[in-house]
Parts: sequence; structure tokens; C-alpha cells
Amino acid sequence: MAKLVSSWSNGVNSVPKDYVLPPERRAGDFVTVCNEIPLIDLEDDRSDIVRQIIKACQEFGVFQVINHGVSDKMMEGMMALYDEFFNLPVEDKLGIYSEKPLKGCTLYTSGLEYAKEDVHYWKDTLKHPCYPIQEHSPSWPNKPARYRKEVGRYVVEVRKMGFKILDLIREGLGLKEGCFNEVSHEHAMAINHYPPCPDPSVAMGIAGHNDPNLITFLQQDHYGLQIYKDGKWMGVDPIPNAFVVNLGYQFHAISNGKLKCVEHRGLLNSSVSRTSIVTFFGPNPELPIVVEPAKELVTSSNPQMFKAYRYNEFIANYLARAYIRRPGPFSGSALDPYRL
Repeated sequence: MAKLVSSWSNGVNSVPKDYVLPPERRAGDFVTVCNEIPLIDLEDDRSDIVRQIIKACQEFGVFQVINHGVSDKMMEGMMALYDEFFNLPVEDKLGIYSEKPLKGCTLYTSGLEYAKEDVHYWKDTLKHPCYPIQEHSPSWPNKPARYRKEVGRYVVEVRKMGFKILDLIREGLGLKEGCFNEVSHEHAMAINHYPPCPDPSVAMGIAGHNDPNLITFLQQDHYGLQIYKDGKWMGVDPIPNAFVVNLGYQFHAISNGKLKCVEHRGLLNSSVSRTSIVTFFGPNPELPIVVEPAKELVTSSNPQMFKAYRYNEFIANYLARAYIRRPGPFSGSALDPYRL
């Protein structure tokens, strides 16, 4: 537990050597916030929303949404809840701490396997499955006392928003209703907490990566999220009470390459902590679900770009090569192994 960054970093004046990244892996020069990333109002005309979302997914692989149905009060309450959680005494978090993330509810630090890392990331993460709520909530933290009740309500509302957005994308792609049911059933959360860092230029919150799931919804409080586009990094403005929506690799494959899977990373701040509440929708890795391009999107003029593959094999491969770099979602690979 002493390895949690939040347990020892308060008041430190320098970055410990095992958190100092080699120069080639650092964030580099200051990146300005990009004003081009689409902000979509989900209360606009439906046809306009569909058009805006598809354009955003084709050009960026990411967009932000407002008027999404999750109340400002609920979102603010969740940020307050996680601020309280990460500031709990160490002994209150012992029961869920692990140096290797487990399938259930886990609190861990840095990346996926702390002991195998050559350098660590300045981040603590609470991760747990969400749906069905009745099945998973007993494993969630019991402190703060309101955790299970408030997070349960949040899960319901984010799930509603998520399926609404998936249906808008489905419509924009011209696919049949229910086409994403199997590949979006798994619903999990990862809450990333980045305490203030004395020198953000030498450390990193999370390295550049592509999400392996279908679609991700992120609530953030302070600047730190960046995406990679057209050979450069671009900052994502933390708009109050908006959700950042980014596509994972499964959407890239199902859309036959029509929609982008965006690479992104998390930077640090020297004066304030940053928390991101991340919700993932994707296939159940315990089931032999096959992912392949939607048949409606494969034509003579747009031939099949991805081979069919089992998601459980994909995720095992992804995790074995975690936190991957360009191009595609596999480090050290010049070609995406799932492309034809």
C-alpha cells in the first residue's frame, strides 16, 4: 500500500528515480489545448447529432458531449466521492489493493503489473466491473459509506447515455438495431487519480495507448488528456460536466476502418491533483465473442480490412503488450496483426 502514489507523494520536492521516464518517453514540449475537437449537444436535432458524431469519429475518433442526461449534481458528486476515496487512510483501502490488477474490484498503482515495470507511472487506479450492478456492487469499496449507492446511480445514468450514443453511431453507419448489443455488454469503470507531481516534465500519468474495448466515456476535472492526430499531440479541453467519448479498437474493426481508434495519454500537474472517471463498454472477455467488420460496410469498393477474431484472444494479446505505441495497438509491431 505504501507504493500508492497518493500515500507518499504529498510534499515531495523531486521525482523519485523509478518514476523518471527516459527522455524519449517523456511528453516533450508543452501542448496547446485543441479547439477543433467536436463538442456535441445531445439535445440538438437528431439528424444533426448523427452527422456530427460520425464526422467526429471519422476525423478524430473522439468528441465531447453536453446535455447528455447525467446531471451536473451527480457528476460533481462523483468527483467529490473519489477525492474522498483517494484521501482515505491506507488501512481503509487494504482489502482491495493489489500490485497486479484482478478481475474484480482492485486498487493498484502505476500500470498493469507494477513489479515488471522498468519505470512507474504517477497514477493510482481504482478499477471494478459495473454491470449487472446487483452482481458486482458487493465487491465495490464500502468506504466512503455512500460509495455503492452513489456509484450505482451513476452507472445507471452513464449506461443510458452510452447506449444512446451507440444508437446514434449505429444510425450514422447505416447498421441494424441491436448490432452492438453483444460487443457492448461488458461495463466497467477505472478511476485514475494523478496527485500533484513536482516535475511533470520528467514523469507521466499514463503513456500513449489505444483502448482495446468498443467505446469509452470519460469525466475529467482538470487538463491532462491529450490525443494523437496527424503526427502531433493535441490537448483536450476539460469542459465542465461534459463527457469525453473516444472509440476503442473494436469500433475501428467493426466499422471496417471507417471510424478511428484514437491514441491518447494522461499528463500531470504540479499544483493540483487530477481525477478521471472512465467508463468502458466492450465485449465480455470471458465469452468466445467474434469481432469482425459489419457486413453492411464491406463492399467491392470498400473491401474487408480486418479479419474475424475472438475478442478474448485479442485482449490477451493486448494485455501482454500493454501501453502500446504507434502504429496500431501493439507495441513493437510494424503492422496491425488483425488487419488483412
